[in-house]
Amino acid sequence: MSSERSTLPPVRLTSEAELARDALASPLFARAVRLARWAGPETRVGAGGELVDAQLPEAAAHLGYDADDEDGPAYASEAWRVAVDTGLVEVVDGDADDAEGTVTTGEDLAAVTSGSPQDVLALWLGALETVLADATVPDLEGIVDALHSGGDLDLDQLDWDPAAEADFLDGVLGNLYLLTVSEIASAGGPGSGDEPVPLPALAASMIVPDDMGEPTDDILEQVSDAMMRLDDQFRMLEPIGLVEFRPVDEELMAEAGSDPAADAASLEEEDISRYGLVRLTPLGLYGVRARMLEAGVDAPAVGDLADKGADTLLDLAADFPQAAARAETEQWLARREPLAAARELLAAAHGEDERAPLRRLHCQQALSLVADQAEPALREVLDDAELGGLARVWLTERGAADVPAPSEAMVYWLTVDTIAAQLAAEGNSDELQGLVEGLAEQHSGFFDTAWRVDHPATADVLEAMGRLHPDKQVAKEARKAAFKARSLRGA
Repeated sequence: MSSERSTLPPVRLTSEAELARDALASPLFARAVRLARWAGPETRVGAGGELVDAQLPEAAAHLGYDADDEDGPAYASEAWRVAVDTGLVEVVDGDADDAEGTVTTGEDLAAVTSGSPQDVLALWLGALETVLADATVPDLEGIVDALHSGGDLDLDQLDWDPAAEADFLDGVLGNLYLLTVSEIASAGGPGSGDEPVPLPALAASMIVPDDMGEPTDDILEQVSDAMMRLDDQFRMLEPIGLVEFRPVDEELMAEAGSDPAADAASLEEEDISRYGLVRLTPLGLYGVRARMLEAGVDAPAVGDLADKGADTLLDLAADFPQAAARAETEQWLARREPLAAARELLAAAHGEDERAPLRRLHCQQALSLVADQAEPALREVLDDAELGGLARVWLTERGAADVPAPSEAMVYWLTVDTIAAQLAAEGNSDELQGLVEGLAEQHSGFFDTAWRVDHPATADVLEAMGRLHPDKQVAKEARKAAFKARSLRGA
C-alpha cells in the first residue's frame, strides 16, 4: 500500500472464502456454470460465440425455465455469454465464415470446484465485467430500429456514447462504494451502518453540483432520467451479486408526474423507498474495490497495514474513522508478540513534528489493546519526556505496582500533547471544549504554568483554549499565555 494518505476510508472485507461462496451462489454466475457443464459436442454457436436460436429453448429448460416462459431464452443467452467470456467454455470456430461453431470445456471450469477462493473470485470478476458492459448498452430494440431505418449504426442517432455511459456507471458505483465504506467504517464492520441508498439520492450525487442550493427544473429532469437509467442497470447487476436492489415501484411511476425526482424530493422518509433502494453486497464491495484498484485508485482495506511498521500504522491509521482504526490495529497486533509490539509502537510515537501528538494518541489507543505481557516495554520509557506520561497511564489502568508519580512538568506536557492530538483529530469539537473547560476549572493557575511547557504545540494549544472557552476572562488569560509561549519559543 502506498504511504500517501487515501481520501477513502478503509473497507473491512469479509474473508475470501466467504466471498468465493457468495460468488458461486450469485444467480447469474451459477447459471453460467450450469450451462458450461451442460454444453457438449452437439452444442452449436454463432460467429460471436452465442448459442444459436435453436438451442436456446434447451438451454433455458436445463436452467429450469418452463417452455412457455418468455424470459427463459433471454436468461439462458445472458448466462451463456458469461460462460464464454469467463472461459468456462471455449468456442471452436466453424470451418467456413458462415458455419456454426462448437464448444469445448474451458480450462477455467475446473476452478469452480477445485480452485482456490482467489481463482473463483477472478472468474466472478470476469463475469462482472461482462454484466457491466451489458448494463451500459441501450435498449437493443432501439439499435435494431436504427439499423432497419438507415442500414448503418449511428451512435449519435441513438444518443449513446459508450465511453460516457461506462464512466457514468463507474461514477455511480464509486459514489455508492464511498457511501458504504464510510458508513461501515464509522459503525464498525460489515452488517452495521450499511443502510441502502435511495436511488434519487444516488442519481443526484452524479448530477447536482455540490455548490447548488435548490436544484433547477432542468437539473431535476436530468436526475429523473438518471434514476430511470439506474433502475434498469441495477436490475441487471443484482443477479451477479453486486447489489441488493429494490426497483422503482412501477405503479408509483404510473401515478407520478413527468418529473420523478421532484416527486421523490417531496416524499416522506417511509415513501422514498418506492423510488428504489440499492446497497452494495459484501461481494459487491470486493468487486467495486477490485475495479478501483485496477484503475489506479487508492482504495485501502482493513489489514493492508498488518505487515507494515508501527510508524506507518500510527501515521495512516490516525486518519481512519475510529472503528476502522481499531480494526486495523487489531490485525497489526495479531501478527506480533505483545512485548515486541509495544516496543515498536512506543519507538514510532516519538517526534516533534506536527503529527507527532496524533501518533502518540493512537499509540496510546493501540497499547490499550495489548496484553499485560507488554509491561516491561512501558516501564522502559517511564523517564522519557514524550512517552513517560502515557506509560504511567497504561500501567495505572492495568493495576501495576510501583508506578512513580509524574512530575508537574510531565503532567503539563502530557496535557498539551493530548489537546494538540485532539485538535489534529477533531478540530474544535464539543468534546474538546468540555476538556478545556474542565482544565481551567480544576487548575486555577493553569495558564501561569502552561505557557512555559517545552512542547512545539504549546502556543497553538493555548490559542485554541482561548478560542474554545466560553468565559471571556478565561479566554483572555489563555490568549495572553499563548502570546508568551510564542515569544518564549521564538527567543
